[in-house]
Amino acid sequence: MYHSKIAGLGFYVPSNVVTNDDLTKIIDTTDEWILERTGIEERRHIIRGEDTTTSMGVKAAEIAIERSGVAKEDIDFVVFATLSPDYYFPGPGVLVQRDLGLRTVGALDVRNQCSGFVYAVSVADQYIKTGMYKNILVIGSEVHSTGLDMTTRGRGVSVIFGDGAGAAVLSREEDLTKGILSTHLHSEGQHAEELALIAPGMGARWVSDIIADNNPDDDSYFPHMNGQFVFKNAVVRFAEVINEGLEANNLTVSDIDMLIPHQANLRISQFIQKKFELSDDQVYNNIQKYGNTTAASIPIALTEAWEKGKIKSGDTVVLAAFGSGFTWGSVIIKW
Repeated sequence: MYHSKIAGLGFYVPSNVVTNDDLTKIIDTTDEWILERTGIEERRHIIRGEDTTTSMGVKAAEIAIERSGVAKEDIDFVVFATLSPDYYFPGPGVLVQRDLGLRTVGALDVRNQCSGFVYAVSVADQYIKTGMYKNILVIGSEVHSTGLDMTTRGRGVSVIFGDGAGAAVLSREEDLTKGILSTHLHSEGQHAEELALIAPGMGARWVSDIIADNNPDDDSYFPHMNGQFVFKNAVVRFAEVINEGLEANNLTVSDIDMLIPHQANLRISQFIQKKFELSDDQVYNNIQKYGNTTAASIPIALTEAWEKGKIKSGDTVVLAAFGSGFTWGSVIIKW
């Protein structure tokens, strides 16, 4: 039995910065309204033709691979988390294998939205722990901007989300006191429709139905979110799954050196920080700059925190996420 460690990290965000003031020109909203409810000041949107979910994932992965010291030919498997694939099928995992010029390794796509990267890391961790693979590339990448209702009707959702990608190379670690100590995953599908994109879907409304109806008021193909309901569930599940991870490793809150929460809403992160009585130096948030990038948010934040020297050898790092599904999870790492 082995542990897995994070050997390399990288992230990429589009160059196109969209501020709250920019949104006020197309949506009936204000900078103050967005800041008060989300903490977001700006986000990145792709320029069509320049970036895709896959291409951003590739750019983040190239940085992570270079930093890891692992050669591309030594990557054994790819796990790609996203809710916004380039194509309905195939998923972006195989496109990354192609575009990075990897061997004909397996490629797996994870569709767990905001907790997608946590789920993807957990999957990769199991493969490495059992000895099946030695080096696995894990990516979280999202393009939200091209699928949002950028009108006043959709402002409750559309002001929140941004585009970007983050990646990690997980490698075998023989010292069982280091690396990923445990992962913890949960779901509660009874609330699935509280945060969902219903169409197009084979079981609800497919493309042909949308075209046939040609209904300008049909918003089923835009994301729907019951914001207050999601917030109330998120703060409970975040706390539960963080505590679950700590207890599984005989750790306490005082042992946390860095908490990287999914960047869903700054108010959620602040609520959790206050609940656990963590200092500003123990929690890393960057939603102010990038918005909610769903599966990409944790690897982007983790990479930034590491780049800034906020994560050091020997630190206990906690990753935690909650999102659509409802799904949630945590990862406990000894760096």
